[in-house]
Amino acid sequence: MLSVFLDRDSLDHGDLDFNGLERVLPDLRYYPATAPAEVAARIEAAEVVISNKVMLDAAAIQQAPRLKLIVIAATGVNNVDLEAAAARGVTVCNCRGHVTPAVVQHVFALLLGLCTRWPDYQQAVRDGRWQRASQFCLLDFPIRELAGKTLGIVGYGELGRGVARVAEVFGMRVLVAQRPGTVEALADRMPLPALLPQVDVLSLHCPLTPATRGLIGAWELALMRRDAILINTARGGLVDEALLADALRRGALGGAGVDVLSLEPPVNGNPLLAPDIPNLIVTPHCAWGSRESRQRLVGQLAENVQGFLTGTPVRVVG
Repeated sequence: MLSVFLDRDSLDHGDLDFNGLERVLPDLRYYPATAPAEVAARIEAAEVVISNKVMLDAAAIQQAPRLKLIVIAATGVNNVDLEAAAARGVTVCNCRGHVTPAVVQHVFALLLGLCTRWPDYQQAVRDGRWQRASQFCLLDFPIRELAGKTLGIVGYGELGRGVARVAEVFGMRVLVAQRPGTVEALADRMPLPALLPQVDVLSLHCPLTPATRGLIGAWELALMRRDAILINTARGGLVDEALLADALRRGALGGAGVDVLSLEPPVNGNPLLAPDIPNLIVTPHCAWGSRESRQRLVGQLAENVQGFLTGTPVRVVG
């Protein structure tokens, strides 16, 4: 089957093994990256398309008459027009669970950085402040413990559950929000407005959908405690970034750690990249990027293709 991988460089830095994927797709053609204007020409003869972040809209899908399978090299599928794919009879598969260890540890790297203030203390050492201190220790920045604090989680899938397990090891109490857009109310889930005033930390792990876009806006930020911390390793569009920046500047929120922005890379800037925002750590969508995580991703790509070819598709979306 003629197949194309539209953006291999989005996950490979020369450190991954693609032999398993190439065994099921021996004619796979790799592209380091694909610009929007190049999509139609590159997929027009393909039966299988693999994409991480390249947009596959209705027009692109309609211009690929041989297309049978789209495999997303990620969990989120917001870069594919699923209705157009379904109308054409194109199967769409994604990858799931491959990033859990990496993202969970990144959540706590952000949270611990904000609670222990190690970035500030590291800078203080670099600036010579410890060397000039009158005492043996420098305690210029308030340090907070996780033990006894309450963590709220929005999105209680594999990632959310992984974060909850580690939080409990730290001695935290865990509350789970009912995700907006879900119809069924579960006994162990709380409406978000009821959860927000109770949490010391809020961690987002839900997909970006019409129901969750702008999930954390002015009203939600106002409901949170002034010393609460927001962690977002899910999607940038879940949070109103300008309002979050303003809340941090005003001291209306205790801190924020984000690994995702609404537009990536932020070529036109972003409110959260301003240099004057206190108690904020921004990382460049790297939470998922351990080599182990990326290799598991390649393995799932191969499994998805193999399942489709044998008539037993796995990880089908929709």
